[in-house]
Amino acid sequence: MRKQESEGANLEFESKSNDNGNVKIAPNDQSFLTILDDIKSSKSPAVINYGASWCGVCSQILPAFRKLSNSFSKLKFVYADIDECPETTRHIRYTPTFQFYRDGEKVDEMFGAGEQRLHDRLWLHS
Repeated sequence: MRKQESEGANLEFESKSNDNGNVKIAPNDQSFLTILDDIKSSKSPAVINYGASWCGVCSQILPAFRKLSNSFSKLKFVYADIDECPETTRHIRYTPTFQFYRDGEKVDEMFGAGEQRLHDRLWLHS
């Protein structure tokens, strides 16, 4: 089952603060489709973090994802909540899932979290 409640897991993005780093947030399916089109038509490498507000592991890795977005400036960083973008994320079975794109093509995928593991994968694709 994709959705379950988890107390304390909150992935709310505060638009007032700059805590998002260089992460582009997809608030809905239409916006996410636009972001995906941009990634697929671009030569720039990108990483998409698929998460959910009820996912405890997602909320644990999100601050690191934001921080790493400032360290890997050549990569485009995107966050998509599977509940906010249900149509465009229905293929996602695990959260968090990270997908890596290069030259408009998906080249890698990582399931689960771990800051060092994510850092190493970002380094590989930057």
